[in-house]
Amino acid sequence: MPDRNLIVAAQGRVEIVDVPDADVPDGGFHARTLFSGVSAGTELTFLKGTNPALHAGFDPVLGLFGAPPERAYPVTRLGYMEVARVERSRTPAVPDGTVVAMTYGHRTGYLADPLRDRVVPLPGGLDPVLGVYVAHMGPICANGLLHAAADRFGPAVRSLSDGVAGCRVAVVGAGVVGLLTALFARAHGAASVVVVDPTPARRDVARALGLDTLDPESGDAAVTLKTRWRHADGDRGADVVFQCRGQAAALHLALRLLRPQGTVIDLAFYPGGADEVRLGEEFHHNGLGVRCAQIGRVPRGLAHAWDRERLSAATLDLLHTDGDAIRKHLVTAMVPFDEAPTLLTDLAERRRSELQAVITF
Repeated sequence: MPDRNLIVAAQGRVEIVDVPDADVPDGGFHARTLFSGVSAGTELTFLKGTNPALHAGFDPVLGLFGAPPERAYPVTRLGYMEVARVERSRTPAVPDGTVVAMTYGHRTGYLADPLRDRVVPLPGGLDPVLGVYVAHMGPICANGLLHAAADRFGPAVRSLSDGVAGCRVAVVGAGVVGLLTALFARAHGAASVVVVDPTPARRDVARALGLDTLDPESGDAAVTLKTRWRHADGDRGADVVFQCRGQAAALHLALRLLRPQGTVIDLAFYPGGADEVRLGEEFHHNGLGVRCAQIGRVPRGLAHAWDRERLSAATLDLLHTDGDAIRKHLVTAMVPFDEAPTLLTDLAERRRSELQAVITF
């Protein structure tokens, strides 16, 4: 029976297609998918047609956009939070029956090459649904803390705690990235963690996880936090802000929350740019910084000690301590694979809202 793959056939159209059957190559294995997490932010940009890769390619030599588009419809690899069971293995490195976290997209199965694909074995005591965070989503958030640590200590970073221990931390955005990042900050010794989000249901989830929250629409969150968090005369606000909401206004708010010479660690994706960010105001007068902490790279000078595997290990540590609460409060829908096209379409057209939807197989 051939594997089946969820694709975006054209803007606004999601389909399930068969994948031609093939033998497992020597050194590889077949991954039989158990669960696949939906990243509503990134994935829906392909469905809506707003992903920059659909309109302009990225030149990796020059580090510039402007080349011919690198992606076009159909988008055949969608998603990066898979949990699978290994079968038909032809490598002793990954035996049959191993449950692993991978990043190959929403499909019923995948021919994997452990020399090319990320394969993270999951411990036996972990709820396998939580494995959707281990290969990519959790490392995204851990990498945010790593960038905060590098901002404070440069290449002398020894632990993710170096970026937040003893610090007053604000997290803008209570989606999955924001909530996991806030939990990482708490787990690594932050003195205070406040999650700022305008959506009541998401603030409810944050509070259920034991996190403090602020509603930016009920008053000026910057005034509230700068009144609460005093360091010295003329020095108030968050030591570090993790910006996890893909809106320009959220980045502007993140800058306003910072103490002078503080840094925003930016984990958000802005497919439409950031026209509302006002660099002539707090950014300029308070000497602030913004560090992009996307998972494509770790901070300069730390790549040898802090590879993706170590960030996955840090994610497993977080799931060991907070996994029950994450499973209870973040995972809001379990949807069969055959219903996934309707799920993504409904999310894109705002007929449905989920914090973390997980496709089941």
